Amino acid sequence: MSTSKNKHRRRQGFEGQRLIVLPKKITADFLTRDPVTRQIYITDIGYYPKAQFHYVDRPSGSGQHIIIYNVEGNGWVEIGKKKTEIAPSQFIVIPANTPHRYAANEKDPWTIYWFHFKGELAAYIAGLIQQNTRNYKPDLSFNENRIKLFEEIYSNLEKGYGSDNLRYVNMIFYHFLSSLLYEDKFNSAEKKKDTDLIAAAIELMQKKTHTQVSLQEFAAFANLSVSHFSAIFRERTGYAPIEYFNHLKIQKACQYLLFSGMTVKETANQLGIEDQYYFSRMFSKLMGMSPVEYRKRNKSGTRT
Repeated sequence: MSTSKNKHRRRQGFEGQRLIVLPKKITADFLTRDPVTRQIYITDIGYYPKAQFHYVDRPSGSGQHIIIYNVEGNGWVEIGKKKTEIAPSQFIVIPANTPHRYAANEKDPWTIYWFHFKGELAAYIAGLIQQNTRNYKPDLSFNENRIKLFEEIYSNLEKGYGSDNLRYVNMIFYHFLSSLLYEDKFNSAEKKKDTDLIAAAIELMQKKTHTQVSLQEFAAFANLSVSHFSAIFRERTGYAPIEYFNHLKIQKACQYLLFSGMTVKETANQLGIEDQYYFSRMFSKLMGMSPVEYRKRNKSGTRT
């Protein structure tokens, strides 16, 4: 990410990427000496959206602890020769001085927020986070407030390295770390709100089975970003939003096939699907048989 020893297999950056590396002089002259910041302080911070070909190899590890928080796409991290896949809404802590490699998935590259950090308490807090996880990889509920903490830190670091500013951003970083360590407490105020939003979105899906609705439209209905909506929807239901929507369509299709005389093409049209062959493939994938076979089994009394 930030050191010249990194081996990157990537293009000349990623569109929309952001990165700040604090000067070593600031670290030596202030961060390691100030009573507030010397406990824990950020050395590097960044955001890599859809980081295709992102690859880092540190055979000797890093002098800092590293947090990588993935909000979209996929990647992998290898720590001490143990490779772990990193999915959306997961983060990983890489201890300082530990050999590691990591990379974005080539077909579905991750979007990550990341920090390098040090300090007298850094190893202790990194250890606390790891005690709550298995294989270094914790799951997180997506929370917009956690992203806002990152943005607050980043935007203030852009303003310079005054002593008050450095204390402020590193005290916010404590809050960010606490959101990882004590996620239930951090999310408690958001849970009911998110649950209500997902319930409302599902109700909308039930009303819209006769038409096509995009993921962007569902997210806009919930007044959330696509990534946030997708993350909390999957957390609450176990399915991606469009996958869940298609399940409702097939549920409705089963009713049409059993209780009406509509043809397969008419059933597809009734669900807002113009291509009856696409509908048949989707039906077969979910139900394990074609629409025609489903109707036939039911009428012959052999439906299980």
